[in-house]
Amino acid sequence: MIADSFDLALSSLTDPGPTRFSDTAGEYNLVIDLMFLRYGSAELDKHSILPNSRLSSDHAPLSIDIPIFDEIIYMLKLTIAPKSEQETEFIKDIISNFKSLDTSNIKDIVKLDRIVNQLGSIVEQSWSKNAKKSRISKHSKKWWSESCSLAFNTYRTTRSRKNWKFFKTTVKNAKQSFFDDKIQEIANKSRGPWELMNWVKKKKLPATEAIKYNDHPCLTPDSLWNALHSSFNMALHRHVDLNIINEVTHKPLQSWSSFSRYNFPDTNSNQ
Repeated sequence: MIADSFDLALSSLTDPGPTRFSDTAGEYNLVIDLMFLRYGSAELDKHSILPNSRLSSDHAPLSIDIPIFDEIIYMLKLTIAPKSEQETEFIKDIISNFKSLDTSNIKDIVKLDRIVNQLGSIVEQSWSKNAKKSRISKHSKKWWSESCSLAFNTYRTTRSRKNWKFFKTTVKNAKQSFFDDKIQEIANKSRGPWELMNWVKKKKLPATEAIKYNDHPCLTPDSLWNALHSSFNMALHRHVDLNIINEVTHKPLQSWSSFSRYNFPDTNSNQ
């Protein structure tokens, strides 16, 4: 069955009854509408019929209660901004502690596991030491830097137009630096230029690049004009043999009287 292929099962009714109500006297109400839910689900296993909510319809709606469990959403997280002093100290701590580890006597899996756990502890401790708490919100931006925060706090303190302009300039530079670094990362590391479409708008190639003349692409307006001119003015400056006109059959000329049956307007008459 189709339901089986989607791992669905026929739902049970809390209060069995018809789902289609007839307005014609003598006709029985029928059970036509069914509901299929997830197979083996303890939360989604029963539904109800709401005959009083069908209004002008002859079918009653089916209702099911979907439980929604509480979820803890953490509003704070530890972060280290790229190219910040915290990142520099974080890397220094890791390198210093890695060098102090004794890795000369790793002879079995137990000692290897101990060294690996020590490496993980070093990274975790260095992260907790240098990371700072940041609040997650819908306004959070990946390009926001510490300099943006300093400039913004300065403006909030002074409320001067000069500091507001400085804040806007700082934000602009932070955005430009962030996107430039991201583009370089994608272009140099992943080697996937198509991934840049998420960061910059797609640019269409000029139409002249799709035109070729004599197997050479027309990349400039001059080359495009040369191709257009050469293609549609091929007979320019070529000798034309007028003797072909002599091969045209001549027809006898007709006198003006032969056109008397047509009503031509009198050009000399006053309108």
